[in-house]
Amino acid sequence: MNLDFSFLNWGVASSFILKGLIFSIQLTLIATLGGIVLGTVLALMRLSGKKWLIAPAAFYVNTLRSIPLVMVILWFFLLIPMLIGKPMGAEMSAIITFTVFEAAYFSEIMRAGIQSVPRGQVAAGYAMGMSYGQTMQLVVLPQAFRNMLPVLMAQTIILFQDTSLVYAIGAYDLLKGFEIAGKNFNRPVETYLVAAVVYFVICFSLSMLVRRLQKKIAIIR
Repeated sequence: MNLDFSFLNWGVASSFILKGLIFSIQLTLIATLGGIVLGTVLALMRLSGKKWLIAPAAFYVNTLRSIPLVMVILWFFLLIPMLIGKPMGAEMSAIITFTVFEAAYFSEIMRAGIQSVPRGQVAAGYAMGMSYGQTMQLVVLPQAFRNMLPVLMAQTIILFQDTSLVYAIGAYDLLKGFEIAGKNFNRPVETYLVAAVVYFVICFSLSMLVRRLQKKIAIIR
């Protein structure tokens, strides 16, 4: 194979790739924060012991976890404009889709984290006169977040990798930037190889960070 990477320079990166990288990071951060907030609500609903809260939360989580992400991306991109009566950009559609989809996974992580907190902590909160909401907010959730922080970060890494799927609706992410650069310089093989290296470096670095965090949390325990 006659590979030529000479065309790859800062000019190409700033013109094609940087824009996509920024959006991929923005999408990852927004979907992570939104997914954790919505996922925590879903987890609390499933642990509430009330069937009218458990049933819709379980349906939401089990349904989205059973459907491929790319199909959900296409559904939201095609259906939301029909429901609101006006077109919506691919980037905004991707943000909404990833937040809603990832909430189902973060919900299970948060549910496991909440259940990992000893029941004695909950009883102690009730003994001090706290309500269910106060006990969760002040006693249980802080401990649950600490316990689940490495898992939450691992899911965030997976989320970053999944952002490449927004190509299905034409959103300009990191992979799209490499693809456009490859087409413009007629070097698609080289750009896809470099894209794979960039994804690997980012995800591997974050994985090492998660490992260090796991060791620190283990020491605290």
